Amino acid sequence: MSNSTLDYDLLNESDLQALAERGLVMPLKYDQIKLYLPHRYPFMLIDRVTACSPDNWITGYKNITANEELFNGHFPDNPIMPGVLMVEAMAQLAGILGFISANQTSKDGYLYLFAGVDKVRFKRLVSTGDTLVLRAKTLMNKREIYKFSCTAHVDGVLACIAEIMIARQKLTDV
Repeated sequence: MSNSTLDYDLLNESDLQALAERGLVMPLKYDQIKLYLPHRYPFMLIDRVTACSPDNWITGYKNITANEELFNGHFPDNPIMPGVLMVEAMAQLAGILGFISANQTSKDGYLYLFAGVDKVRFKRLVSTGDTLVLRAKTLMNKREIYKFSCTAHVDGVLACIAEIMIARQKLTDV
């Protein structure tokens, strides 16, 4: 299976219809992702969204490349992706799921902001040349607060797991 079709086979007809109603076809690439995330290089940590079941779950990935600025200092002779950036990547993917589920983009005047993280565990080093496969599953949505169970894998091996909370905010409230 190629990276661009990760988890696509898990989508059912209802998921595909919900995506089509939102004008979306998987995979989502940079030009589409930037409609959901305010982040830009070097802090946009999602390269592709490969599958999404609105209101339920989402899958995407980040290619870890040697030319990223962070590796100039973390660590030049042994480049390792910082754990906090793995958590940030999971939060960004969860934010995209929030937008898609609400059938909105950032142009609608909202942001999904990182509100909290629980149960974080780092299980494997992530380095240049790796593809970090990210998944987020909705656990709860209450009063503009969303909680997700998130994972990050490299070559099918768990690298990081966390429960991520994000809050939907009107841009005038930020």
